Amino acid sequence: MKRLVVVLLVVFVVISCKEDRQVSLSEGIWLAELTVMDNEILPFNFQLGKNEEGNAYEIEIYNAEEEILVDEIRIENDSIRINFPVYEGYIAGTFTENNIEGQFIKESLDRVVPFKATFGNEERFRNSKPSTKEVSGIWETVFEKGTPDEYSAKGIFRQTGDVVNGTFRTTTGDYRYLEGVMSGDSLKVSAFDGAHAFVFTAKVTDSTMNGAFYSGNHSKERFEAKRNELYELPSADSLTFLKEGYDELAFSFPDANGNKISLADDRFANKVVLVQIMGSWCPNCLDESKFYVEYLKRNPDLDLEVVALAFEYAKTEAGAFKSIARLKNRIGIDYPILLAQYGSSDKALAQEKLPMLNHVLSYPTTIFIDKKGNVRKIHTGFNGPATGAKFTEFQKEFDAFVKELIGEEEAK
Repeated sequence: MKRLVVVLLVVFVVISCKEDRQVSLSEGIWLAELTVMDNEILPFNFQLGKNEEGNAYEIEIYNAEEEILVDEIRIENDSIRINFPVYEGYIAGTFTENNIEGQFIKESLDRVVPFKATFGNEERFRNSKPSTKEVSGIWETVFEKGTPDEYSAKGIFRQTGDVVNGTFRTTTGDYRYLEGVMSGDSLKVSAFDGAHAFVFTAKVTDSTMNGAFYSGNHSKERFEAKRNELYELPSADSLTFLKEGYDELAFSFPDANGNKISLADDRFANKVVLVQIMGSWCPNCLDESKFYVEYLKRNPDLDLEVVALAFEYAKTEAGAFKSIARLKNRIGIDYPILLAQYGSSDKALAQEKLPMLNHVLSYPTTIFIDKKGNVRKIHTGFNGPATGAKFTEFQKEFDAFVKELIGEEEAK
């Protein structure tokens, strides 16, 4: 009997030790892969390590020059959940020391994308061949040509050896920091930022490009391009405007405390006002919001007001305000963000909320209003830092125009 008790105690101790021992994730570089439409693989790299306190994991996601710090990682036994900064999307799965398997999930949109990651591999696109084509330069691009969804873009790429960086600019914004390879005559570039999962594949000749653009596992668009170093998109200041019969912008939407805010409020009287049409889910909006936060910090004495109108796809009002609060807290937004719409980010519905506009073409869109309440300019989309020289040009033009408006006389 004593021998049986001893054996049972030993078994109990062994089981308890196994249950208490937490599997550790290997620290260093990982290769992650999302499976999008047509079983195409969207790869990206991240560095995993411990935070400064050494009590939690954090990762840095890499897309060309972009580095995204992710510091909300929860682990329980062999389960892991990775919450991305600002955005509602997350990765949930199980892990061993050198592998993670699970799904990238965006609950409000009911989207689920298979995900896996492997430790120790920093080759973003595997099994690539030496390049036989050069993709560096400017590409005049058309997506979904000949369909009702046709739109133009400007491809901007730099190739060093087989490695390719760049982006596509469109009239509504850019497609982020794309990174990949030329493999033979095939281009493959991708980006993942916690909100958008993009991969582009194409066959390249000396003067043409034909391929497909995958966004997660819910969208595929064909595109074709030709070399054109002089190509430029239409001016972002010409695409959205006040319809005939309207001479001003008007709205009244609630803030997180339920207070209705409008341009008639005293805080906006005799001031230059920027009205930002945006969503907390939108990476280009995040880039623009970061720019506004930094601009206001650098220019604390400017008599300038910014107010954002959020169009959220969160299914509930509470969920929408939670996303807005997350955005404000993560990047330090002090200006008001009002909830213009929840349950959908559909642009046609957004335009119904702002009927004086000819359309809401893009998130983000910024409306410049002078001290007399007149709409002086509407800027569609945002050329973010991934666009390089275009972003630098935008910053200079923005600063000059805002200061020009501020220097004008007040309303009588």
